Amino acid sequence: MSTVVKYIQPNGILDGTKATAFRQEISEQVEAGADIILIDFKDVTFMDSSGLGALVLALKTVRAAGSQLVVCSINEQIKILFELTSMDRVFDIFPNREEFDKANGEPNTNLQAQNKN
Repeated sequence: MSTVVKYIQPNGILDGTKATAFRQEISEQVEAGADIILIDFKDVTFMDSSGLGALVLALKTVRAAGSQLVVCSINEQIKILFELTSMDRVFDIFPNREEFDKANGEPNTNLQAQNKN
């Protein structure tokens, strides 16, 4: 049985103006059968409390569907936001996409990575 991994790569500022679309994109990937959703933050320059709230709501949606949500490539501002809100203990955080792939690329796991921008 293969694990379906979907990549989502938001960009720019993740705030209240983008929160709904961000959550919707994650929900669509869950509905499409993703087992793991990786949010790659490498192109996000800033995230505020609305963006964080959207991420937490997305996590609840993903977990309710029996899937997993992980994040990678967070910048210093997002790292501090996660630490101040203790979200660094809630989310699985990888340094970058390559480290995620290494950690999840055991011979017994067949990842079908699909990039969704």
